Amino acid sequence: MIAHLSGTLLAKNPPQIVLDVHGVGYELDVPMSTFYKLPDTGQPVSLHTQLVIREDAHVLFGFATQDEKHAFRQLLKVSGIGARTALAVLSGMSVEELVQAVTLQESARIIKIPGIGKKTAERLLLELRDKLAAALPAAAASAQAGAARPANDILNALLALGYSEREAAAAIKALPDEISVSDGIRTALKSLSRL
Repeated sequence: MIAHLSGTLLAKNPPQIVLDVHGVGYELDVPMSTFYKLPDTGQPVSLHTQLVIREDAHVLFGFATQDEKHAFRQLLKVSGIGARTALAVLSGMSVEELVQAVTLQESARIIKIPGIGKKTAERLLLELRDKLAAALPAAAASAQAGAARPANDILNALLALGYSEREAAAAIKALPDEISVSDGIRTALKSLSRL
């Protein structure tokens, strides 16, 4: 119905914004990934939009990229995922991270998003397994390239051993790019044991 809006940004109040389009103020809910890319108020902005009609409201959602909009639409197709939860997913991770989590079936990454429990995460992974990569081929290619890097395997191993994401990420930063997974885990564990 309303696929795209261009106008002047009037107000920013996360997760809502107000966009003036030729004298008409549209209130949109946006994921935080889009919110952080917005210019200052009074500046021109263009957003891809999705109108969600519920019994009690018509809610317009805005996205900086077409990939975010497609991911949002795919998330809405998952049973038990509403518009607010889909918005939370896209606020909690980038489209590439979502595609990678779905490709690798990593429910632990999905569960970290507020409002997503274990069963919902598993259902999301199951229902989006083939659909998300097909709908977003560029993000899927980027996610697969990222998944091929040993750093992701090392990070997942450190997380599985109980280290926080911050500790694991800090340990991985110090590793050379060409290190193997097993050597990387050993080196990271040594540096973490010194802390």
